[in-house]
Amino acid sequence: MKKIDWTSYKTILIAALVIRIIAAIFSQGYGMHDDHFLVIESSSSWVDGYDYNHWLPWSPESRGVPEGHSFTYVGLNFIYFYCMDFLGVDDPKILMLINRIFHALFSMLIVFFSIKITEKISESQGAERAKKNAVTVGWVLALLWLLPFLSVRNLVEITCVPFMLWSVWVMIKSEDKKHFLFAGLLMGMAVSFRYQVGVFALGLAAVYFFQYQWSRFLLFSSGVLIVFALTQGVVDYLIWGYPFAEFIGYFTYNSNEGTAYIPNNNYFMYILVLMGTFLLPLGLLAGAGFFAGFKKYAVIFVPVFLFLLFHSLYPSKQERFIMPVLPFFFLLGVVGFHYAFVKESWKKLWNVSLKIFWVINIPLLLLASFTYTKKSRVEAMYYFYETGETPQKIMLDAMGDEDVAMPPKFYSGHWLFGTLEQSEEIKHIEMYPDYRYDYILFFGDDDLENRINFYKKTYPDMELVKTCEPSLIDRFLKWLNPRNSNEYIEVWKTNETPA
Repeated sequence: MKKIDWTSYKTILIAALVIRIIAAIFSQGYGMHDDHFLVIESSSSWVDGYDYNHWLPWSPESRGVPEGHSFTYVGLNFIYFYCMDFLGVDDPKILMLINRIFHALFSMLIVFFSIKITEKISESQGAERAKKNAVTVGWVLALLWLLPFLSVRNLVEITCVPFMLWSVWVMIKSEDKKHFLFAGLLMGMAVSFRYQVGVFALGLAAVYFFQYQWSRFLLFSSGVLIVFALTQGVVDYLIWGYPFAEFIGYFTYNSNEGTAYIPNNNYFMYILVLMGTFLLPLGLLAGAGFFAGFKKYAVIFVPVFLFLLFHSLYPSKQERFIMPVLPFFFLLGVVGFHYAFVKESWKKLWNVSLKIFWVINIPLLLLASFTYTKKSRVEAMYYFYETGETPQKIMLDAMGDEDVAMPPKFYSGHWLFGTLEQSEEIKHIEMYPDYRYDYILFFGDDDLENRINFYKKTYPDMELVKTCEPSLIDRFLKWLNPRNSNEYIEVWKTNETPA
C-alpha cells in the first residue's frame, strides 16, 4: 500500500474537496438571514415570475428606489435556477444540494491559491521553509472547522474570496505587467459580489501607486473599473434607467441608517474574530506574524489592514463582514511568524500550537460539516412541497417563548400565500373571524397545549400534520444565546373555514 504524502499539495486538495462535498450533502438549510433571503428567495422567485424582496422597479410592491443590493451574485443564482427550471428540476432540496456542490467546488480555489501565494511570498525564507509554510496554510484552510460550512452557503463574504485570491496570485506570480489588467478584472468581480471589497482593491492599488509603479497601478485599476462598470453600470442602467443605481443606494443607506444597524463600538472585534477563528494559541501566533511582516509583505498586508481598519471603525459590525480577508490574514500570519520569530523556542511554540489546533479543530469541523442549520424552519416549509398542498393563509403562532421566524418560502414551492404573526396577547383570530387559515404553525413548545386548545375552539377539526425538531447545532446555538430563535415547530392543518 502506497504511503500517503502529507506534504503533497494534491493530498491537501483532495482532503479539502472531500470535506466540502460532505458539507454540501449533509449541511442543509441556511446559516443566517442574508445567505438565504437575500440570495435564494430573491433569485428563485424571479424564475417563477415573482419578486420576493420587491427589488425590481416594475414589481407591484416595489418602493421605486434601489435597495442597495448588487445584482451580480443574485443574478448568477437566477441563471442557475432558470437553467434548473428549464431542465425540469423543481425539488427545493435537490436544487440546493446542487447549488451547494457548485459552491463547494468553487471554494477549492481558496485553498489552491492560498497555497500558491504562501509558497511564492515565502521564497526569501528558503525553498524548504516556503514549502512548509504552504503546506501549513493548505492543511489549515482545507480543514478549518468553519470554512467548509461557510463555503457551501450562499454568502457573498465567502463567494468573493476566490476572485480576490486569484487576483493577488496573478499579480505576484510574475513581473509581467500585462497580467495586472487580468488581476484587476478578477478583483472587479469580487467587488461586484461584495461592495466592501473595494477597500481591499483600493489598498492594493495604493501600494503600486506609492511605489511609483504606474503601469501596474493603471492596469489593475482599469481592470477593476471595467468589470464594475459592466456589472454595476450597464446592468443597473438596464434595470433602473441610470448606472450604478444599486451602489448609490447602498452607499446612501450605509451613510444614514446603516450606521445604526447592529451598532458595536468594540474596535478590536474583527481582529479577535480573525484570531479566534484559528483557535488559541495558534490564532494569537498568526496575529503576531501578521503584524510582524507588515513591511516585507506590504503588497498583501496593506489591503488586508485597510479592510480590517475600515470595518473596525464602521459602527455596524457582524462577524461575517471580515470573512473576505480570512485566508489572507492566516497566510500572512504563517509567513510573517517564520520570518520574524526565528528562535528555536518560537518554533517549538508554533509546533505545539498546531497540535492543539488540530485536537480542537477536528471535532468542530465534523460538527459543522454535518450540521443541518435552521432545520425546523426548512422542514416546516418543505411539508407543503412534499404534500403538494397549496396554502393560502398561514397563522404563525409564537405565543410561547419563541419569536416568529421568517418562513423560507422557497422550500414550500409557493410564493403567494400570506402569513399573519401572533406573538402578543392580542388574539388576531378573534379580531378577524372571517379570515380563513389553512394552516397554523406553532413556534416553540412553551404552553403549547393551551395554545393549541385556543385554536381548536375555532377549528375543532384541526390536526397535527408535521413536527419539526431543530437540529443539534440549532439547539446548541440557542443554549449559547437564547436570542437565537432556533425553534421547535408544529404544523397543524385547520381542515375547515371558521364558524
